[in-house]
Amino acid sequence: MSTKNAWQISIAISVIFVAILSGLWWQMARYDNSDSLYDTDCHKRCAGIPLQDCNCIEQSAQLKDQATVTRYLKKVMAEDAIAPLKKIPTGLFIQSLKFYNSSEVSLTGYLWQRYDYSESNALRLEEGEIGFIFPEQVNSGSDITPIEVYREKTAQGELIGWYFEVTVRQPFDYSKYPFDHKTVWLRIWPKDFTKNIVLTPHLASYKGTGIKDRFAYEKAIVLGSWSHQDTYFNYKLATYDTNFGFLQNLGDTRNDIVGWDKQFPELHMNIVVKRKFENAFVVYLLPLFLITALLFGATLTISSEKKTKDSLGFNAFGFIGATSGLFFVLMLAHIQLRQEFEGTSIVYIEYFYIFMYIFLVLVTANAYLFSIRYKGGKNWIVYRNNLLPKLLFWPIFTCVLVIITYWIM
Repeated sequence: MSTKNAWQISIAISVIFVAILSGLWWQMARYDNSDSLYDTDCHKRCAGIPLQDCNCIEQSAQLKDQATVTRYLKKVMAEDAIAPLKKIPTGLFIQSLKFYNSSEVSLTGYLWQRYDYSESNALRLEEGEIGFIFPEQVNSGSDITPIEVYREKTAQGELIGWYFEVTVRQPFDYSKYPFDHKTVWLRIWPKDFTKNIVLTPHLASYKGTGIKDRFAYEKAIVLGSWSHQDTYFNYKLATYDTNFGFLQNLGDTRNDIVGWDKQFPELHMNIVVKRKFENAFVVYLLPLFLITALLFGATLTISSEKKTKDSLGFNAFGFIGATSGLFFVLMLAHIQLRQEFEGTSIVYIEYFYIFMYIFLVLVTANAYLFSIRYKGGKNWIVYRNNLLPKLLFWPIFTCVLVIITYWIM
């Protein structure tokens, strides 16, 4: 086979792997809002199993309408056995969202609750029961207490709205960086969580709350390197290994149904954001590909022909010096990346850097063995001026990237 044909095959294989890698990246970057729905297969497996033994009820489906809310509470709470159950419609509107670090996010916005005092609802709260708590709040100072900004009384009840600033800490998954999605949630408790009070999403206050609707956030919100993908309410069941000091039954209080062996639905508002790939590509991936291109250029200088060696200046010592410089550039970029995700496990893009360390060693070893004309059954190293390693450079590099990506997915 001629050298020209061999290079054409090498380029074609590399292009195929690049196309596969691009397709995998597209799948990783795509957000599927089915994550907010029930696991249908799980529910099929749970057919005929008692509700409390089915793990599928740990999280509710997206609460897209009032009928969904009613069905879930009836199924989980067994409302007929818990009377009276006080429901407080609660709504939120997010005005700003900012990630402080890999585990803390700050949000500001408005939260309102509607209290229905009609006789049919049998809901009449005392003043100490009005309000809410963000149990995962970690900030302190003047912004820890929400500010009441409006209150409206009607014949049926009362509407109260607050402005809040809150920082919450959450265990975000960065394993697929820079193709990751983050679900930022606000977990909301009633102010007096020892009573049979359950917060329900006030869906009537939004224009649309369906599966495809994006709601409850400022349209002009500045998210920096993120883009908004979805918003939805759901319930998650909570079990605690304490009774919070209440040792006796308290009549119609929450302790009749919540304890270390009971569960209670907690309202969550979820905001799904997707990372913008462009920033990570320019900062971390582009330098990596440029280093690879420079390494390939250095590999092309490997030759035993005097004329080529004189024009390109190849020698083992100079080659090792060049790869050492590339190693330090690569290491500095990797350190910068690791500092951004300090305390987390290895993220997707880091595997590229780890592979590049190995690749640098292999290419350097190849240049050294070629320079000393090492035989020992390794004639492919010196064959036609190191042609085989040159031909395999890009196919191996792109193939390994595809394998890493497929593995992480």
